[in-house]
Amino acid sequence: MRATPGSGSSLLFDLVSRLGNLALTFAIGLGLAPLTAGQTAPGGGGTGGSASAVEALRRLKGMDFEANPALKAALMRVVDTTRGTPAFVELVRDFELKDQEEGLLDFAGQHPADPAAAEAIRMILEGGGLESLRAQVRSAAIPRQEAWVQAAANTADPRVIPLLLDAVKAEGRSTTSRAVAIRGLARTEAGARELLRYAAEPNGGLEEPGRTTASLALAQSRWPEVRSEAAKVLPAPKSADGGELPSVNELIRLRGDAVRGAAVFQSEQASCSKCHVAGRVGVDFGPALSQIGTKLGRQALYESILDPSSGISFGYEGWSVETRGGDEVFGILASETDEELAIKQQTGGVVRLKKSEVTRRERQQLSIMPAGLASVLSRQELVDLVEYLTTLKAP
Repeated sequence: MRATPGSGSSLLFDLVSRLGNLALTFAIGLGLAPLTAGQTAPGGGGTGGSASAVEALRRLKGMDFEANPALKAALMRVVDTTRGTPAFVELVRDFELKDQEEGLLDFAGQHPADPAAAEAIRMILEGGGLESLRAQVRSAAIPRQEAWVQAAANTADPRVIPLLLDAVKAEGRSTTSRAVAIRGLARTEAGARELLRYAAEPNGGLEEPGRTTASLALAQSRWPEVRSEAAKVLPAPKSADGGELPSVNELIRLRGDAVRGAAVFQSEQASCSKCHVAGRVGVDFGPALSQIGTKLGRQALYESILDPSSGISFGYEGWSVETRGGDEVFGILASETDEELAIKQQTGGVVRLKKSEVTRRERQQLSIMPAGLASVLSRQELVDLVEYLTTLKAP
């Protein structure tokens, strides 16, 4: 017997006539069609069912969901089950769904490095949400600020320039957030020019460590005029032998001597081994470097040496703690309980403080690793050091 218009069977008939068994899977997964004897729900009722439904929806792209309320409701049920995943961003984009800014922003805040996070920010911009986004970033806690700024920077979209400038200029922003915003501005010509204008301001302008971050980023710009102007406004740091350092793009093409680099690592002027362990050498204070050559490429190694505050590793932020007795303890927060703080100091030792005795604790915005290492090394010593670090790999 022919299904009556508007019924669930009619919807199922329409789906199956268009797409066959995949649509039937979609319909069963959404409860639009009953399971028959011997059938099981797609994915056993778990994430596999959602994945099957998403795949079916991809093939329904182009259908008029607004003309079919039942199908639209089915679509929205799938959208709800995919919140917090890249599939959610894809569905919002492909089906041009409105009023999804909250979900898009939430995804970008949780997964800022995912390419879908940049796509989520673009969709918010396309919906006219720039000012709302700027307000949200301004009022958010630091971790969420950093995440949204990273996602926005990864769009390489000129429309985010005002938001990124906020992160560069505003007081109270983390050093990491400011560095990410600077690099994001450098990705577009318009953003790079705004950054140069700000850096050139005679009063106030861009301060360190932001100037170093901007100098490194703009020296690698693909626009010759930007590179030329940056060389005047933000000259490259000088090495110990008196010359300006080449850009990172030039440095990564140079090869050094790893044996000499190991000696630089342990030298008094570089002092790397006073805070980092590499193999059996060094003090366990900063991030261990025994496998750093596996984790970072040459460009990232140079940037972390030349501009250490631009990317402080999670868990290695510096803290200043004062006690009722007037003592100040500086180091890394090793652990915390309801009653006690444990602060690891540069010697590798740990100081334990009762919270009842702590009068002030402040997270430091700058990296514990001092800036300006390049100024105490010759260009060749810097290249040798990086060559050595590239050899430190997982067994």
